Amino acid sequence: MRRSSFLPVLLLTIPLAAADIPKVTYLRDVAPILNKVGCTSGTCHGAAKGKNGFKLSLRGYDPQFDYEALLYDLAGRRFNRADPARSLMLAKPTQEVPHGGGLRFDTASDYYKTIYNWIAQGVPFGDPAADTVRRLEAEPVEILMKGPEESAAVKVTAIYGDGGKRDVTREAIVESNIPDLAAVTDASVKGLRMGEATLLVRYQGNLTTVPVTVLNPKPGFLWKPLPQNNYVDKAIDAKLQKLKIQPSPAVDDAGFLRRVSLDLAGQLPTPEEVRAFVADSGKAKRSAVIDKLIAGSAYVDHWTLKWGDLLQNNRKYLGEKGAFEFREWIRDSLARNKPYDRMVRELLESRGSSYENPAANFYRVTRDPKPTMEKTTQVFLGVRMVCAQCHDHPFERWTQNQYYEMSAFFSAVGLRPGYEVGEEILYDQRQDFDMKHPKDGRVMNPKFIVPANWEGASGGGQAGAGAPPTDQRRRLAYAEWLTAKDNPFFAKSTVNRVWSYFFGRGIIDPVDDIRASNPPSNPALLDALTKDFVAHDFDLRQVMRTIANSRTYQESIATNEWNAEDTENFSHAAPRRLSAEELMDALAQATGVRPVFPDAPPDTNAEQVADPHVGKDGFLDLFGRPLRESSCECERRSDLSLPQALNLVNGKTISDAVADASGRIAKAILAARPDREMLEDMYLASMSRPPSAEELAKGLKYLEAGGGRAARAQDLLWAIVNSKAFLYNY
Repeated sequence: MRRSSFLPVLLLTIPLAAADIPKVTYLRDVAPILNKVGCTSGTCHGAAKGKNGFKLSLRGYDPQFDYEALLYDLAGRRFNRADPARSLMLAKPTQEVPHGGGLRFDTASDYYKTIYNWIAQGVPFGDPAADTVRRLEAEPVEILMKGPEESAAVKVTAIYGDGGKRDVTREAIVESNIPDLAAVTDASVKGLRMGEATLLVRYQGNLTTVPVTVLNPKPGFLWKPLPQNNYVDKAIDAKLQKLKIQPSPAVDDAGFLRRVSLDLAGQLPTPEEVRAFVADSGKAKRSAVIDKLIAGSAYVDHWTLKWGDLLQNNRKYLGEKGAFEFREWIRDSLARNKPYDRMVRELLESRGSSYENPAANFYRVTRDPKPTMEKTTQVFLGVRMVCAQCHDHPFERWTQNQYYEMSAFFSAVGLRPGYEVGEEILYDQRQDFDMKHPKDGRVMNPKFIVPANWEGASGGGQAGAGAPPTDQRRRLAYAEWLTAKDNPFFAKSTVNRVWSYFFGRGIIDPVDDIRASNPPSNPALLDALTKDFVAHDFDLRQVMRTIANSRTYQESIATNEWNAEDTENFSHAAPRRLSAEELMDALAQATGVRPVFPDAPPDTNAEQVADPHVGKDGFLDLFGRPLRESSCECERRSDLSLPQALNLVNGKTISDAVADASGRIAKAILAARPDREMLEDMYLASMSRPPSAEELAKGLKYLEAGGGRAARAQDLLWAIVNSKAFLYNY
């Protein structure tokens, strides 16, 4: 490196008195430049180990750390205060000396002049109270385009701690959450197709959003009102009418019964149930069957399975007896329709023997404070805190300090062996349970991520507004705060998750990633569901009943010219592949042959299995059953892959069930049932509807062709259960 070759660069072409040079600080002026040009990105110095021996915080989340790194790393060699133009901090990004990151800005740029000024003024850090950005404002607050190809500009203003404002549009990062719908170039957005997107505007750790709507430019839209069964339909219709989207009409009775039976109970209706429901002329029959399903034992099995997934009920962590006891606790809670807030409090406040108090098994899976906190926030609040363990969250306001303050709620939880094999005792430690920050070792006292007026957990004591206790009662305070009616996340995340089970996607999606940069597709609907859930004292069945009774839930999958491209506003039903357990039980219903699990009673349905150990490495795992090693919904797969297709076509699960001597076909042949009756029974048992006229004609023709009636009947049933219509809930 030859510093003598540096070319001195004047600050400005017109000389200015020192007093005329604007004051420059690292916080207000320099840090935004480093972030904008990519120095703090994950591919540059913001990487976990830095780049070429020099490390900055990711996206500049820790300005104090970055400032000290610049000043003191390698004896401060990045600055030349006597001759700022010779500073490496200017020479490298302008490539006057070799720089692995390439050219970041040139010597004539405003960025160069700002940093030059800053070095010349003695590299001041600035006043954190005055120079830190407190919030952002984006204009316009909402962008509405009449059709694709329209454009709009966005202006970003930063408001500082001292009340000052600055136009930071140039340095702000503006991104679209759906780039193929709304594309962003600099601070200008262009609509590419119809739909909705959100612009994510970030600057110096602050974030704001701008909704973008691109309307259908096609003329002739005329809103045709459809029946509104409850407040769900009112919120949905208000949004659809604004977007010029016409919802689909209701599905027919047979389609509704199949859909609601799978969604509420995880089982297909029997042929007898289909016939009776279709023949019923009562106006309230759909509401009646919803109530009947919710009151049934299959409903309890179905939702026990779902909560077993989320709570990671797995003998890998809990042992065989522990997994069984935990499953029975979940099942009993759902069977008694225990209020959801009470159910969660029992989990979080549990103590004692994992056998005598099965709720204590909740802590045996994660065991340590940090993963326990990550699990509780993701499952019960819909908030992913994991990113904040190493640095401030890049897409949300959560900080690294908050990560450890929230983890501190669980730092006093202790586990020790019990008196029986596999038993553990959950207790509260009395000493040496401080949570310490990994950077400087300071003790992190528990603190809620949003304010709370906590007035003492069970056992008495006063802690003041938003100040939980620092003794062993800390997790009791957490449980009380988390399940409070005014907690902004608890009820909202719950109804959003439940909604996703009926529609295949959440109003906020993914359901466990609630943040400002991932807004709801219909805020009014989400607010209404949340308010109703709280008003009914966290009654899960009431939420499901409301959703299932809505016209929105009962819409057909058939689309029209106005809603064919809609994937986010619930204007028509979307086919959803059956889950692994639903598919196996549907096969049992269609073929008349129950699955056999070597380590379970002979009458066990797939939805009744205790944990992933049952039927391990078999059909259920192939079709996406989660291993329950994570509490993320993403662990359950709903794709359709080549190995799955090959298993359906050539696998023993289907072929053996279809040809079983005690199955549906064998019984029909032995009973000498007529071809038409046998064919109708196949369709009712598998598709939950009679065959169409075309299906009936082709089926009868095939059965009458001769060459073995039983074999031909088996072929027809095999073809039916291999069809997409059987594999999907529609």
